[in-house]
Amino acid sequence: MAELKALLFDVFGTVVDWRSSLIDDFTAWGDAKGVRGDWAALVDAWRGAYMPSMDEVRRHPERGFVILDDLQRQSVEPLAARLGITGLTAADFDYLTRGWHRLHPWPDSVGGLTRLKSRFIISPLSNGNVALLTNMAKFAGLPWDVILSAEIFRHYKPDPETYLGAAKILGLAPEQVMLVAAHNNDLAAAQTCGLKTAFVPRVTEYGPLQTRDFKAEGNWDYVVSDFDDLAGRLGC
Repeated sequence: MAELKALLFDVFGTVVDWRSSLIDDFTAWGDAKGVRGDWAALVDAWRGAYMPSMDEVRRHPERGFVILDDLQRQSVEPLAARLGITGLTAADFDYLTRGWHRLHPWPDSVGGLTRLKSRFIISPLSNGNVALLTNMAKFAGLPWDVILSAEIFRHYKPDPETYLGAAKILGLAPEQVMLVAAHNNDLAAAQTCGLKTAFVPRVTEYGPLQTRDFKAEGNWDYVVSDFDDLAGRLGC
């Protein structure tokens, strides 16, 4: 892998534990405000709306690209109403939406990324928008060299424009870039575009609802246990 120059990381689920972070955040916030709700159900339903909301952007390119923060904000109000979470103001829904900016890293993320940064360019390649990823990096202490987002390329993963655009913006050939992800479908799309691939399992990402990505399901370049394992395998 002497030609490898940059590592790109899926973020939600791979770098940060979105589910536990949001449930804990909203539970504490609701207790402080006296707002009761099934926060786990809201978080799970919200994540369920994630891909359909991006698919809607793909189906209607004439409407222009819509960043993830706006998609999440559009989704949360009807989901809360469906779950009987009432009495929330527009500011409350804004707070919940910004919860995606306040996600905690997995235990190995910061240390592993810091090791990998010593030898490679490291960046997110996420469907999160630039402001979201920047705020998350400050909150979680993620040591990115640069922040690459679907927003920059006006395409959501797994559209090839995201993977190829990331390589191009770094001035690299696709084969000089590796995507690190906990999701086999993300890696498959990156591999099709000529990127190298590394699978790291996050088997508690969806909590008791996890149904996939327990193990590598493709011919990935690396299959590792966590970011520290990857750093060791790459000589960092």
